[in-house]
Formats: sequence, structure tokens, C-alpha cells
Amino acid sequence: MIDIFDKYIDTVESTDPIKYIGTVSGVKGMLIESSGPQAIVGEICKIVLSRGNAPVFAEVVGFSETTVQLMSYGDTTGIEIGCQVIATGDLLTVPVSDALLGRVVDAMGKAADGKGEISSSIRYSAVASPPDPLRRKPIAERIVTGVRAIDGLLAVGRGQRLGIFAGSGVGKSTLLGMISRNTNADVNVIALIGERGREVVDFIENDLGPEGLKRSVVIVATSDQSPLSRIRGAYVATAVAEYFRDRGKHVMLMFDSVTRFAKAQREIGLAIGEPPATRGYTPSVFETLPKLLERSGTSDRGSITGFYTVLVDGDDMDEPISDTVRGILDGHVILSRKLAQKYHYPAIDVLASVSRLSNRVAGEATKKAAVFIRRLMAVYDEAEDMINVGAYQKGSNPAIDEAIAHHVKIEEFLNQDVSDTAPLSKTLKAMSAVAGMEIPESEAGYQGSSAHPKYSSSAPSAIGPSPGGEE
Repeated sequence: MIDIFDKYIDTVESTDPIKYIGTVSGVKGMLIESSGPQAIVGEICKIVLSRGNAPVFAEVVGFSETTVQLMSYGDTTGIEIGCQVIATGDLLTVPVSDALLGRVVDAMGKAADGKGEISSSIRYSAVASPPDPLRRKPIAERIVTGVRAIDGLLAVGRGQRLGIFAGSGVGKSTLLGMISRNTNADVNVIALIGERGREVVDFIENDLGPEGLKRSVVIVATSDQSPLSRIRGAYVATAVAEYFRDRGKHVMLMFDSVTRFAKAQREIGLAIGEPPATRGYTPSVFETLPKLLERSGTSDRGSITGFYTVLVDGDDMDEPISDTVRGILDGHVILSRKLAQKYHYPAIDVLASVSRLSNRVAGEATKKAAVFIRRLMAVYDEAEDMINVGAYQKGSNPAIDEAIAHHVKIEEFLNQDVSDTAPLSKTLKAMSAVAGMEIPESEAGYQGSSAHPKYSSSAPSAIGPSPGGEE
């Protein structure tokens, strides 16, 4: 009986009888200006509308002399000069509990799936600091993604953060769906930031599926919502992942996309008067990115393995956001439009991709097989034009001959249907056949053959420089 009244008791205890009130003095596009109230940056304010309309919630984003600058979480329609602005005294927090599993929430952590309110006495701040770097556990165990190209040639550690870089329509969302269904992480937290409205239901029903949704939390902030909603949706998703990590869980955080988050931050920066710096992006964008991305990873309790998609403008892998994110994360997976046009799925350009911790979490035999396969791919890639036009004569170069002999098997290994499940033992067995090298079953790192196996603490690991070099 006591539990029923907990949320009401918490509400009464958190109520501040003293209200700080201001009035709207202007609206400039997305920016709302008010005279007062006394508030701090990040504080949530309630704007009371006339004519009986529902209040609008906004967040303090800056000050200009004595003017308070706010950004609305929703539409600014209905706001007029003189509307009351009431400071709530609260920063954005999200209710967290196991009840979030299987649910879809909005940028403020409220239910968005019509399945009822999500209430909890535990609340996490949306904006938080990363874990103390000296208290982070070292990454020493592999996590399974269920994608052969990644598990075999770009091994990922629990708590590692990788970027998925690609232009539009190359298969980022589909790849995230494959990982969410097949990973052996305890919990999936999926952030759909700036996505088209049509793609949200499509991702949940087709890419994620009922089985994937059962152990997932989906946070949605679509492209038509305010830039503040898109930014706070990203922070709420990270806070939810932090809650499960603090409970000792291994969390898979899938974030789509960092580029749209950065563009939302740029819109806010320009609105409050920041000067554009690099290709129109404001300085706050490059200040905010590491603060968000560094919150994932390991802690002294659990881990958050992060896959962050980056929508590359004009397929330019060196544009500002791509370049910045690549420098922060622990590796990058490049999706190639050229491969996608050949119906090679997932369209992962293995030679251009790097996992900086692959050598640390993969066994010795696995590493040797991966190096062998990547060398054959590099040789074939360099000689491909000669081979295709018939200019290469067999026997001229033993390395090219070997690459040609293995090419079909390598392509078959890398191609994977969306519905094809690939447990790590199956992936390593296929790698063994392609490379002609024996990979001990123990290097799969787990026992049993279930769809989502748990790792053994006795899994072998090897520490050494990764193919791309560790920074």
C-alpha cells in the first residue's frame, strides 16, 4: 500500500512553495526571451498560456544582460508578450527502473508508446559528468554484435565506443537493428535522435522486432521536434544507459545519429548569438560532443558499449563532425556506398574500418586469421582493376593469385542477411574455414550455443597494437 503513495509523497516533498516568476518579453524564432525569473542555465521553466491552453515547458539556455533566454521543448505557438514564466527549480531528470524495458519514451523520459505512465522514485539527471577516468575498469572482454564482419575482423570490447560512419541510405539503421537483436549485452538502449517520423515505427517493428524490444529501451526525438528536444533526447538516453550500468549490467547503447544531435546544438548556439566557427558549426558543438560521448564506456560497476552513427555529409569522411567524433571514439566502422550499390550487405568497408581494442579482446588464433584475411582483401583491392579488365596474368604475382583464390569465400563470409543470426562460435568457425587456420573453440569466449550467450571470465585476451594503431 505504501508503494502506491510513494510518487505522491515524492511530489509533495519536492514542491517549492516559493515561486520565481517572470514574463515573456519576446520570441525570436525558436528563442524565447523573458524578464525574469531568477533561474540557472539548464533549469526547466513553465510558460503559462492564455485562453486555457496547456502550458509550454522550456529550458534556460543563456542570458543576455538581464534577459533570460529559453528554448521550448515543443512548439512556441500560443506564446505571447506577458505570458508568465515560472521557474520550477528543477533540471531535467528521467525516472529510471526496470519498467523501462520494452518501452518507448520521448525526449523528457515520458511514455510515448501509449502503454501508460512510467513512474519511479529513482530519477537520474539527464546532464551528468562522465565516470572518473581512474575508476574505469579496463576493457578486457569481447562483446558479441552478431555481425560477422565486426565480430570476426573488428572485434569489439565491452565498454568500447565505436562510430558507424556513412552517407544517407547506406544501411546504418539496419546494421543497428541487427546488432540490437543479436548482441549478448544485458540491455539495449536505443536513441533515435532527429530521425524521420516514418522511420521510428519502421525501426521498432522491422529492424528491432518484438524479441529485440523486450530487452530494449527506445528514446525518440524526431526531426520535426525542437532542437532542444533532440539534444535532451540524447542526454536522456545516456542517463537511462547509466542507470543500468550502475546496476552492474552490460549495456549496448545505440545512438542514431550524432550528426543530427550536433546540428541541433548548432541551431541553439546560433539562436543565442554564438558565432559560426567551422563550416557553420558553433564552438559549443565541439565542446558538447566529448561531454556526451565520454559518458559511455566502463565504470567501476558495469559497462556501456556505444555504437554512434555519424551521417556523413556528401560522403566526406573528413567533414568537421566526422573528424571530431572519430578522434573521441575507440574505433570506426565505415559503410561504403560503393558496396551497398553492389548489394553487399552489411556494406562495411573492412579495410577502412578500425577497432582500436580488437587485439586486446581477441584470441591469438583469431587475430592471425583476421590479419591474413585483411591482407588478402588489401591485395585484391589494389589489383582489382587489373583483374576486372583481364590485364592480370595468373602466376605473375603469388600474393595476387592467393587473393583471387580466396576472394569468393571472403565475400561470402562478409555478406550477411538481415535475419541471419551469427553466434561468435559460428563466426569463428567460418573465419577458420576462410583462412585455412584452426581457431580453438575456447576463443569464442563463452560456453554453450544459446542465442545470447554469457561470457566466461576465463576468456583469453591479448594486448598489443591494433591494426589501426591505438591512440
